[in-house]
Amino acid sequence: MDIWLTLILTVHVLVALSIIFLVLLQHGKGADMGAAFGSGSSGSLFGSTGSANFLSRTTAALAAVFFLTSLGLAYVATHKPQTGGSVMQGVSAPPAAAPKSVEEVPRPADVPKPAEVPAGAPSGSKAGDVPK
Repeated sequence: MDIWLTLILTVHVLVALSIIFLVLLQHGKGADMGAAFGSGSSGSLFGSTGSANFLSRTTAALAAVFFLTSLGLAYVATHKPQTGGSVMQGVSAPPAAAPKSVEEVPRPADVPKPAEVPAGAPSGSKAGDVPK
């Protein structure tokens, strides 16, 4: 994942520098008035208006690439795998085993054990209700 981050970041910085260079290279709207009085822009490589179209389209394309690399950097930064720590980090201990019978449950000393019901007694009765 670090390779992608480095690659996208490198492209992002290069595109940003290219946009800065192209924006500084372009003429403002007021610069066309100077060309009318022999400023010399008509004798350039792209002609009098060709450089404006080429530079503005190239700037727009680089702006789109800049936008996409910004989204790519945001995605890579938020979906970075965790590094360091333990393999068992975040794993909780298993719960303690439940007691198997009522007698194994630890009780305070002042609470008496429940009265036992004889085997022949009806299910709703208590030990004191059984006739002797």
